Amino acid sequence: MNAGLSIAGLFRGNRPLARGGLLLAAVAVGGLLWGAHGGTGILCADEPQKSSPPAARGICGGEGNQPACVSAGQPAQSTPSPKESAPQQQASQPKAKADDPYAWKDLFDGKTLKGWKTPEFGGEGKVEVKDGQIILHAGQTMTGIVYEGKVPTTNYELELEGKRISGSDFFATTTFPVGDSHVSFVTGGWGGTVIGISCVDWRDASDNPTSAFREFKNDRWYKFRIRVTDARIQVWIDGDPVVDLPRKGYKFSVRAECDPCRPLGIASWCTTGAVRNIRIRLLKPEEIKQAAEEH
Repeated sequence: MNAGLSIAGLFRGNRPLARGGLLLAAVAVGGLLWGAHGGTGILCADEPQKSSPPAARGICGGEGNQPACVSAGQPAQSTPSPKESAPQQQASQPKAKADDPYAWKDLFDGKTLKGWKTPEFGGEGKVEVKDGQIILHAGQTMTGIVYEGKVPTTNYELELEGKRISGSDFFATTTFPVGDSHVSFVTGGWGGTVIGISCVDWRDASDNPTSAFREFKNDRWYKFRIRVTDARIQVWIDGDPVVDLPRKGYKFSVRAECDPCRPLGIASWCTTGAVRNIRIRLLKPEEIKQAAEEH
């Protein structure tokens, strides 16, 4: 997520290395020989804590590779035993993964609404977590959730799975940033089959260049993949490309009903829907370049 995908931060701990020498005393032929054996230590400010793995990173975060902790000329007796070094090696493995600024970031823990809030649309239905999914119960109008953390505004990719449980309108319409603006990808609106971006040049998904029709069956999961780069907005459903719109030459906005879903939210309309496996990541430089060169 760079764009941002900023999307929480990484903790560090300091552990000073022992310094010292070994005093050897010997008495021979009436003389005292005294020598010291010492070594130089390096203070490894970026060495991970042994007690626990680092905390989850924020979306926009990214530190890159951390400097290795190397000590030159240390006494042999100060070398950690295999038992001591094993936990340190294990602790460094999750740190390496967390340091990857392009790794996927889960936005839903599958158990609670931690990191999310439920906006007041007026007449909204109940929102609950059940069986690893967020259920958006049908209300008089919209029911939805909004992510409370930081999110990138460009050069990122968002994925989620959604399904319509009951009803006949959109069940997982997703609002997301596009630069300084926001748009919504509509999942089966206007009677259950319209998909597209709302809004493009102030025209909603039923009447702009992204408008299309797609059948959605109740109680079946669909995978939505949304990609925003400096050049384009792209959307896939179950791997099929359904939106590929250049950003240049268009103005983007959201419908008034979806305004409470900014900056990143998911909603249903007079329909009970469910979502799960929500995650986001920043795009790698080569992916951004490829997207710009595709058309």
